[in-house]
Amino acid sequence: MHFVLGLSYEIESWMNIDEALAKAADAKKFASTRVKPNWIKLFMDGTVETGTGFVDPLYPDGHQGLPNWSEEQLTEMTRVANEYGVTMHIHAMGNKGVTRIINAFINGGKDEMRNTLVHVRNIDEADYKRMADHNIYVTSGVLWHFAEDGLVEHMREHGIVPAGQEDKSYPMKSYFDNGIIATTHSDYPATSGSPDDPFGIMEIAVTGMFTGAIGKPYWTEELVTREQAITAMTINIAKQMFIEDERGSVSVGKYADFLLVNKDVLTCPVTEIHEAKPAATYFEGKKVFSM
Repeated sequence: MHFVLGLSYEIESWMNIDEALAKAADAKKFASTRVKPNWIKLFMDGTVETGTGFVDPLYPDGHQGLPNWSEEQLTEMTRVANEYGVTMHIHAMGNKGVTRIINAFINGGKDEMRNTLVHVRNIDEADYKRMADHNIYVTSGVLWHFAEDGLVEHMREHGIVPAGQEDKSYPMKSYFDNGIIATTHSDYPATSGSPDDPFGIMEIAVTGMFTGAIGKPYWTEELVTREQAITAMTINIAKQMFIEDERGSVSVGKYADFLLVNKDVLTCPVTEIHEAKPAATYFEGKKVFSM
């Protein structure tokens, strides 16, 4: 196995929570250098665009997406999980759900456990500082890449998202601005057309566009630099997995995990970043792939 595998134990609201937490902790016995079963995954709510996000303000028609967990439940689960040495990963789309999770991480968790928000769509401004102050991590998609002409107006006219969120989606730059450890990911193959490689993801994070897409950059104030995009896919992932002392950057004493790439993604035209391909892959000092 030429990679490090991070595993999470998913807990649903219908489960016996005490038993599920104990099973998640028990899975740590399978940990090794390359297998890290150190996380619990929860889903807070649905997606904002489907009308199931737990949001504030309410949707224009007055309805509210339903959360799967109360703040009390999240706080207690975080407390128990962190005591077991297991980190929480909670998927949230609505800003009201994000606030509830942050409250639970602060009130029930341990800052050193790097409890994480996953696939976050909206965050209230005040919550960025709270995340930074309590070492709360985030892994965020970059599917806010572009908008077809007229999309914002369509969402506003039909009340698809809460007022004020029509031209906003997944943050990224704000995490870096506030000193929050952020990683990024693709939703491939769950989202049709999303890239399945790091350079396709990097180009979206930097330009706000899919290659070949017809549209325009969306929420451009949240675009990041090339260096920030690489950071989100290398050392920040290592930090998220608690392996930054051995992987995630090239330095003395770490495993020699790195790529040789056929294009300089730091200097090439930004619209060509997606064209970069690995020429060779080294894992723990050994070449495991070459063109």
